[in-house]
This record gives sequence, structure tokens and C-alpha cells, in this order.
Amino acid sequence: MLPNDLLEGAVKFHGHLGPYLILGLRAGQIGVNHLGRSYLELRAVVETDGHPPRSCFIDGIQFASGCTTGKTNLETRVGHSVSVEFMRGDRRINVTVKEDILRVLDQLTSEQQVETKSREILGKSDNELFHVEAE
Repeated sequence: MLPNDLLEGAVKFHGHLGPYLILGLRAGQIGVNHLGRSYLELRAVVETDGHPPRSCFIDGIQFASGCTTGKTNLETRVGHSVSVEFMRGDRRINVTVKEDILRVLDQLTSEQQVETKSREILGKSDNELFHVEAE
């Protein structure tokens, strides 16, 4: 589901392979596929609890979408979901990680479990991982 160069680059940028990084990459791809790649026109508002590992979702969003805090087209908000809303002009798409996925990830206790679950997430469909609402 993810091109190898995108995954490898993101892991190098982030520092390790983790499920929230992958979820962010996948959500970022959904946004770009729906709204098109535009490093200045595309905006993203990301919601997480503000702490690792869930906040690692933000790095995936940045890497896949090109939205960054430096360009001021990435905003983060502290909240209970792990989600992102992409906007470009009057078009929007909201991508939210499903609660059952979050519950499974909350149970991981070892690096081996994290890596195994990360690779498992790579093989899942977008419909298995996310709720998507587009305007």
C-alpha cells in the first residue's frame, strides 16, 4: 500500500518503524489522492492526544502530504481521536483512525509487537483502518 521509497524515507525521518507513523503516511496519501499534491495550497489539521506514540501520526502526515509546521499549513490539536482534516480551497476530507485499531495499538507492550503490528497495518485496506468523510 505504501511505496517503498516513501516508507523508507519516513522511517529515516522519524527514527523508527511504528504503527502511528504508518497510519499517518496512509492518511496523508488519502488526503493527497483526494485533493492533489500542493505544498502550499494543501492544509492539514491533525488531532492526537499530543504524546507518543499517538503523536507519531503527525510525522507520517507531514512526510506523505508535504504539510509542515514550517510552512504553516499543518496545525496540531490535542484531542481524543487520531485524525486529520485536509483542506484545499473549498474541498475537504477528514480521515480518522478507527477506534478498534486504536484499542489494539494501546495493548502493545514490546518493540517486537510494535514492529509486527506495523507490518500488519501496511497490508490492511484503508477501509479497515480509517473512517473517511469527503466534501
